[in-house]
Amino acid sequence: MLGISEKTKIEMLKKLIEIRRFEEKAIQLYKTGKIWGYLHPCIGQEAVPVGACHAIGIQDYVISNHRGHGHCIARGADIRKMMAELFGKSTGYCKGRGGSMHIVDMELKILGENGIVGGGIPISVGAGLSCKMEGKGNVVVCFFGDGAANNGVFHESLNMAAIFKLPVIYICENNMYAISMRSADSVSCKDVGKRNCAYGIPGHIIDGSDPVEVYNAVKKAAGHARDGRGPSLIEAKTYRFYGHHPNDPAEYREKEEVEYYTSEKDPVANFKSRLLEEKIITEERIERIESEVDKKIKGAVTFAEKSPEPELEKFLEEVEQI
Repeated sequence: MLGISEKTKIEMLKKLIEIRRFEEKAIQLYKTGKIWGYLHPCIGQEAVPVGACHAIGIQDYVISNHRGHGHCIARGADIRKMMAELFGKSTGYCKGRGGSMHIVDMELKILGENGIVGGGIPISVGAGLSCKMEGKGNVVVCFFGDGAANNGVFHESLNMAAIFKLPVIYICENNMYAISMRSADSVSCKDVGKRNCAYGIPGHIIDGSDPVEVYNAVKKAAGHARDGRGPSLIEAKTYRFYGHHPNDPAEYREKEEVEYYTSEKDPVANFKSRLLEEKIITEERIERIESEVDKKIKGAVTFAEKSPEPELEKFLEEVEQI
C-alpha cells in the first residue's frame, strides 16, 4: 500500500462501507415498494469505484453506467439527493425524473449514469476531446461492464480515443455476467483488458476486489493521460454478489461460485481486516464509522420520504420542446 496515506486508506474504507450500506438499504426499500423503477446494486464491486475515484482529482470527470450508485458515492455525491431520486421525489438529482440509472452531478463532474448498455463509452470521447482542447490536464474515467465491451461503440470509441490520444481511462468492471450471460461464454478472449493491443494503448488486468490495486492502476493510467500519451484500458475482475436486480434469483450461477466470492473476495470485509492487521485502524473506530454511516443513510431515507412529489405542471421544464 505504498504511496497511499493512512488517512486516505481510512477514507477509502468509509466509502466502501457507505456504498455497501446504501445498496443494502436501497434493496430493502425496493422490496417494500418504496423505490420504483429499476435498481441494479453494485454490492461486491465497491472496491472499483472507491479505488478509482480516490486516484483522480476533483477536476477530473466520471462517466458511469446502469450499476452506478457506487461510482457516485465514491465521487462524493449527496446520498440524500440520491435517495430522493430513487424515491422519485422533486429533491432528487434529476428532480425525480431519472431514477436510479440517471444520476448526474455536474459540480462533482459526474457526467451521468446511463441506462443504455455501453451508452457512456462514446460520451467519453467527447469529454476527452474537450479535456484535451482545454489543455488543463484533466482526465475522464469511464466505467462500463463486460457486456458493454461487446458493443460496437467500445471499438469505435477506444479506436478514436487512441488516434487522438485523448485523456480517457476506460475501466471495464468485469463482474462475470451480463444479466445472466457469463462473460466466459460471450467473449472469445476471456480478458477484456487484452484488447488494448488492438488500439496500441496500455492495458491492465487487475483484482477488482482490492481498492489499492485499483487505485494504483488508475493512478498510473491518469499519469499516462495527463502526459498527453492518450487512453488506457483497465479490466477490473470483480463480482456482483446478487442477481442483475433485486428480483433476479441468479439461479444461473453455481452455489460454490457465489460462496467463494462472497466469503473470500468481499472487498469491504477484506479491507477492514487489512487495515486492522496493519494497525491503521481499530475495531472501535470501525464501529464508529459504521454507526455514522447508518445514521447518514437513515437521514437520507427520512429526507427522501419527507420530500415533495414532482409537480405535474413542471414535468416539461428543462426539457427541450420542438
